[in-house]
Amino acid sequence: MHKKFTHRRKFCRFCADKVPFIDYKDLKTLRGYLTERGKILPRRMTGACALHQRELTASVQRARTIALLAFIEK
Repeated sequence: MHKKFTHRRKFCRFCADKVPFIDYKDLKTLRGYLTERGKILPRRMTGACALHQRELTASVQRARTIALLAFIEK
């Protein structure tokens, strides 16, 4: 007997909350989209739409450049 597993549909949190832009200074939000090693999570894992995933990536890179976030975690 096999258990039927249903996938929950992922949704973009930024679209749902109607966020006007993703701020690079909001480290609490940005850390939620990084792995423990410091890599940016892909769209298929975060559920973000393409527009917000690009904004998210740009914000993380901007925060790394001005040393708000580390490039890698040890």
